[in-house]
Amino acid sequence: MSPQPQAAVGAPLSRVDGRLKVTGQAKYAADHEPDGPKSVVHAVVVDSSIGRGRITAIDTRAAEAQPGVLKVIHHRNAPKLPYGPNAGSLNLPGERLRVFQDDRVHFHGQPVAVVVATTLEAAQHAASLVEIAYEAERPVTDLTDAPAAGEPRTYARGDAETALRDAPVRLEMTYRTARNHHNAMELHATVARWDGERLTLWDKTQWVQSPRDEVAANFGIPAENIRVVSPFVGGAFGNAARAWPHITVAALAARETGRPVKLVLTRGQLYFGVGFRPSYAYKVRLGSDRRGRLTAMTHDLRAETSRYETFTERGVLVPGQMLYTTPHVSQTHRTVPLDVNTPTPMRGPGYSSAAFPVESAMDELAHELGIDPIELRRRNEPENDQSSGRPFSTRRLRECYTVGAREFGWNRRNPKPRSTRDGDWLIGTGMATALYDTLRAPGRASVRLDADGTALVESSTSDMGPGTYTSMTQVAADALGLTVRNVTFRLGDTNMPTAPLHGGSLTMASVGSTVQDGCDALRQQAIELAVGDEDSPLYGADTEDVVVRGGRLQVRTDPTRGETYRQLLTRNKRESLEVMGSWTPGQSRSSMYAYGAVFAEVAVDARLGLVRVRRMLGVFDAGRIISPKLADSQAIGAMTGGIGMALLEHTVTDHRDGRIVNADLADYLVPVNADVPDLKAIYVDGRDDEADPLGVKGLGEVVLVGVAPAIANAVFHATGRRVRDLPITAESLL
Repeated sequence: MSPQPQAAVGAPLSRVDGRLKVTGQAKYAADHEPDGPKSVVHAVVVDSSIGRGRITAIDTRAAEAQPGVLKVIHHRNAPKLPYGPNAGSLNLPGERLRVFQDDRVHFHGQPVAVVVATTLEAAQHAASLVEIAYEAERPVTDLTDAPAAGEPRTYARGDAETALRDAPVRLEMTYRTARNHHNAMELHATVARWDGERLTLWDKTQWVQSPRDEVAANFGIPAENIRVVSPFVGGAFGNAARAWPHITVAALAARETGRPVKLVLTRGQLYFGVGFRPSYAYKVRLGSDRRGRLTAMTHDLRAETSRYETFTERGVLVPGQMLYTTPHVSQTHRTVPLDVNTPTPMRGPGYSSAAFPVESAMDELAHELGIDPIELRRRNEPENDQSSGRPFSTRRLRECYTVGAREFGWNRRNPKPRSTRDGDWLIGTGMATALYDTLRAPGRASVRLDADGTALVESSTSDMGPGTYTSMTQVAADALGLTVRNVTFRLGDTNMPTAPLHGGSLTMASVGSTVQDGCDALRQQAIELAVGDEDSPLYGADTEDVVVRGGRLQVRTDPTRGETYRQLLTRNKRESLEVMGSWTPGQSRSSMYAYGAVFAEVAVDARLGLVRVRRMLGVFDAGRIISPKLADSQAIGAMTGGIGMALLEHTVTDHRDGRIVNADLADYLVPVNADVPDLKAIYVDGRDDEADPLGVKGLGEVVLVGVAPAIANAVFHATGRRVRDLPITAESLL
């Protein structure tokens, strides 16, 4: 197939859906009102006020007496649901939470009832009147004191204990990371409407198949009977991938009342209703020779999970296995069941949890040996993936170090901690390495070219913020030889062709390759139609010599010989051409990851311990960049999130009853404009054609991974004090 000229891919285009969003025309989950606003009733969830125990009594009389209240549903009057098996929807080992099916309370804030009323205000007021009595037990919510359970995940190569004993240099440290919550702008919401045995859900989700399959299993109905619609998602960072219990509550409330129901979780309910990044205690022991070459590392992890399900972060062991040349490695990952709701992936899952201890340990080793942190990493750069023995498809990490050091001005750094001041501020710089694996999955996309020369491409993927609408439009425009304005991309509907989960940085590689396949096939179909048409100027031309530019098919070496899509289809009396594109990744023999080097400069008030990030630079090896403008948006957003992880964000739990005491944006601190300094991202040139036809490796996750350790290492360089717990607070520096 003849290669197409590239005009849209690589261009810094503004978001094609931007105008809809800034003018309020984009419809998010809670904006949908099927059959008009007066037809929709409102559901408000009543949460448990204890952290563990049983419900002994429920009094709903006062709530039911309120004007507008239609029903109060709880375990004593709710129908028994089958809750059939569902291996999809990101369900975990254990038993998923079954709403209103028994009297057990597993965690503070668990849904124990739902009030349905004709107005939101009536439902909220009535929910406050529901009285529930409990037989409370003392919950266990502290990772520090609770025992681990089950068989740990382990990994080993070589003999780490012997190598550590014999190492000329040995370090032992324990790092701790706090629980983090996603706190996307859009609240989780579901609108549910039944039409006989068929159900439509307008939901905030990163994967429309997930709530479809989960609700089908819970109600015991065919998945084909459920349609999920989610055209816009106002941020998610991972917690809208799984189908959480409130979706089932909305569907149940709609079925029990016979009305379309809208259920919107409050900001506070997000803290115990839709998962979180789990907290960790991570012990590292490392050994090296005097030149800084690693000989051994051991990793002993303890991470929180719920008592009713077991959550383990994918990828948390990977950095310790293959990021640096280490002949002897031992890892143990234990989960600690607590009386909390189940954790879930959060941006950079696993890798960002491991990056802080691993990259801090490398910085500590560099300081111990008096070696520059970048030079130490260069000395331990592997030639292949030591965890698998596979070659790297691409690994441009050395280039990331070189470019980053040059652009950041690393050579001006005084290596001595606490040696640079700006008035009362102590100035420090630090860096860290980032990586995230290149995930890919099969998918499908429909492509239709209409006789007016415009194209429609559809896939059931999602866009939680990275710009799926725009990037897929760019790929389709170039593959079809159309301008961007003549291509429409639609997503977020189970009636569309199946797409994989929108997460893990796999959308561009997976859905993008699917769109490329469908558009290539349709372009080829049009070319073959033209060269076989005696009335076409292209009749008899070699299909390999025909390209399409601006909607015009033409001979590559003779642009005057050609015609437009519109002319071709009109003459052949064709209303449209249609193709179903698909792509399935093949088995790779290589190790495929995106990489990065993150640099940070901080200022620390010498008297007060306040930390301010002054500037940051990230240099990334993420393969081909489809949209530089979207890439910068992802990188800057991730650096901002990393500032929160390093300096601000942590969940505070009252261990007496399991209550989260800072379950709001007033007390759970996230970065604001004043916290965000000069942020810059650079992308090294290069494709990864082994990963996928587009040559991309994924960007949205890796750009977060190295941020927190880079800031932590800069804080040490500024102050000479090593803080091994996140977030780094003023108290820890006084």
